[in-house]
Amino acid sequence: MAIPISYNIRNAIQRPVSTLAAVVGIAMTIMILIGALSLANGFQAALTSTGSPDNVKLLRKGADSEISSGITRDAANIARALPDVAVGEGSRPMFSPEVVVVVVKDRIDGNGSSNVMVRGVDPEATALRREVKITQGRMFAPGADEVIVGSRIAARFAGLAIGDTVKFGQTTVTVVGSFEAAGAAFESEVWGDNAVLMPAFRGDVFQTVIFRMKDPSRYDALKKELEDDPRLGVQVKRETEFYEAQSEMLANLVRFIGVFVTAIMGVGAIFGAMNTMFNAVGQRVREISIMLVLGFHPFVVMLSFLGESILIALVGGVLGCLLALPLNGLVTSTTNFISFSEVAFAFQVTTQTMIAGMIAAGVLGFVGGLLPAWRAARQPLIAGLRGG
Repeated sequence: MAIPISYNIRNAIQRPVSTLAAVVGIAMTIMILIGALSLANGFQAALTSTGSPDNVKLLRKGADSEISSGITRDAANIARALPDVAVGEGSRPMFSPEVVVVVVKDRIDGNGSSNVMVRGVDPEATALRREVKITQGRMFAPGADEVIVGSRIAARFAGLAIGDTVKFGQTTVTVVGSFEAAGAAFESEVWGDNAVLMPAFRGDVFQTVIFRMKDPSRYDALKKELEDDPRLGVQVKRETEFYEAQSEMLANLVRFIGVFVTAIMGVGAIFGAMNTMFNAVGQRVREISIMLVLGFHPFVVMLSFLGESILIALVGGVLGCLLALPLNGLVTSTTNFISFSEVAFAFQVTTQTMIAGMIAAGVLGFVGGLLPAWRAARQPLIAGLRGG
């Protein structure tokens, strides 16, 4: 015969202070866990949504990032002439050799400075990245000393508003527009014309080359042909694979830190739940003995108290989820360890993160309630009936 759950709910309500303390402790732990998972999700989403699987990205052989790469003009011209390059409007190849540099910019709130990625592109760059849309101002004119700024950094760094001027080396460029890219990492970059930015940074090589494949099913064969060509000295990746690989390390690190902090806080939450349940058992010694005398099996009594602990923890889990919800969509930023530039992104509180939070809450309740429930089940009858 099972003990009704209403019995446990009624008893938990009768101890509001200790129950509330356990609920709040678990709620704070779960909020931290969901926050860390949402942070990792947001960073990973910003990079994995960057680029197109139909685009091929060339980097110098052995380079692990755009910053450390270098592709000569001759190699870029050989790649441009490939029959595998798709043709866009005006019969122009959908091809963009790009200069990528990192510059230091002051934050607009005066809180120090950080690295911002600047990308020199060909006019076909926006056709290659269909998600890029000008939202304010206009596109830079080819050959003009003009740049456009990603929407997520325009409001975070000084001197990047439309109409501001920025000095790159001896060249001063004007910000003429702001763009969005469906949340992709491009929104954390400054874009300008290659012909202007390459001389400004005194470069003589491109850091990367992007082109759209005419036939995406030829990717494997094309990759082998290009990587085996000694004139190029390049490695070939799909654009999406390149950004996914960049996101993996930092996202996993954030998740590890989140789980580690949660584990530390979880120890405290477990002791809080354990203390609450030990108090509950101590106050109901006679009651437990009567239940055993009436024929309730000790295992049923143990399950009842364990269920009460898990119930309290799940209430804390729900509260933790509610406290974490306002984080959803909140824009923050971090440094990409691979490119050493700042990437702005939004927290993503998803159904999966909240389910993970509720599972963690249940585990905390189970661990915290196990010993008190075991003690309740092994309650000495005679001593219990005498009042403990």
